[in-house]
Amino acid sequence: MTKRKTKRSFDLLSAYNFYMPGAGGVFMLLIMLVIGAVIGNLASLGLMAYSKEAAGTYGILLSYPLMFIPPMLYAAYQSRKNEFFEGGCCIDNNNFGSFSGISIAIAVGVATLALAFALDFLNIVMPPMPESLEKMMSSIMEGPFWVTILAVSVFAPFFEEWLCRGMILRGLLQKMKPAWAITVSALVFALIHLNPWQAVPAFVFGLLFGYVYYRTGSLKLTMLMHCVNNTFSAVFGRMDMFKDADSFLDVFSTGSYIILCVLCVVMVVFFFFRMRSIPIPSGQTSGCAPTGLADEDGRQ
Repeated sequence: MTKRKTKRSFDLLSAYNFYMPGAGGVFMLLIMLVIGAVIGNLASLGLMAYSKEAAGTYGILLSYPLMFIPPMLYAAYQSRKNEFFEGGCCIDNNNFGSFSGISIAIAVGVATLALAFALDFLNIVMPPMPESLEKMMSSIMEGPFWVTILAVSVFAPFFEEWLCRGMILRGLLQKMKPAWAITVSALVFALIHLNPWQAVPAFVFGLLFGYVYYRTGSLKLTMLMHCVNNTFSAVFGRMDMFKDADSFLDVFSTGSYIILCVLCVVMVVFFFFRMRSIPIPSGQTSGCAPTGLADEDGRQ
């Protein structure tokens, strides 16, 4: 039997295929992330010394990517070190079962929007956001639209999914039960948002993203889901009818709001059951294929 050729799908990230962190590795990645955050903040301070206006408008485009450089360099080094001695696991796969690429992309996008609406009640039950935090969030959303989209719809999905699903979840799926691995990765996803007003919904979204990655092994899909959610928030936050609304309840009637929430919950539950139809290939702990088994199409 001839060995099938390894496919470096999503080639930008294939350098990380041979590093699958356990608990210690997850801790080191978070330490590297903290170091990156310090570097990013120092860069923002440097930009502020040059121009406060430029720092306020474009600072996030500098500080945010810099935050992830140390963990990415660390993970790439560990992967290169392991490549000659240990097997790897592809960071991005296409274990879509009976779904086509287009159909599963539409399904995960709709499920993400449904969950976003269903979680809107958190805006009602949680205490008001501190004014300082609210101003900081507004400064991101009210800057130039292209800056907002680049920051929240491109940078955040790419870097955060690389860390939370591509590295942490992929590694933990090799070492613990899927439910625990998904939960831990969702907790890390919540933790890096630093405040409860973002962390609580981020944890729930992390469970959804994690389950999709567990079944499909596709980082492209979770990046798409993350992008859909963040773009949804960015666009709606700029619409006049939503600018002063604390939740969708301020826009819809109570009856309509409840009906829409129930429908969205049903859609998310149906999505979870539908995803269960995607089989995990024999001998694998998730939809992530060992590097030696991925064929030229990225399928197992």
